[in-house]
Amino acid sequence: QVQLVESGGGLVQPGGSLRLSCVASGMTFNIYDMDWYRQAPGKQRELVAHITTGGSTNYADSVKGRFTISRDNAKNTVYLQMNSLKPEDTAVYYCNANRYHRSYWWGQGTQVTVSS
Repeated sequence: QVQLVESGGGLVQPGGSLRLSCVASGMTFNIYDMDWYRQAPGKQRELVAHITTGGSTNYADSVKGRFTISRDNAKNTVYLQMNSLKPEDTAVYYCNANRYHRSYWWGQGTQVTVSS
């Protein structure tokens, strides 16, 4: 049974940092591209960051220069380092495993709240 389990969310002040983790099990992690998505209340889920099996990355314009996605294949884990957080980054963050542009599995999500 495949599981993606996110952690690391929480409440942080504007300008602060958080690091999200997503640990995968039951799948061959290193053959999947991995994404972080987020969904704010009343809004559609949006792609935040993407990392390929080879480590190439892409980011939404709204987070470029502030967020960094990385992966550790030995630990079956993908990370999202979030710096200079803004209130508009408040959302539930989800990790996603995908291959050849097909989505396979989602995590349950972790809440990130940026507020003073």
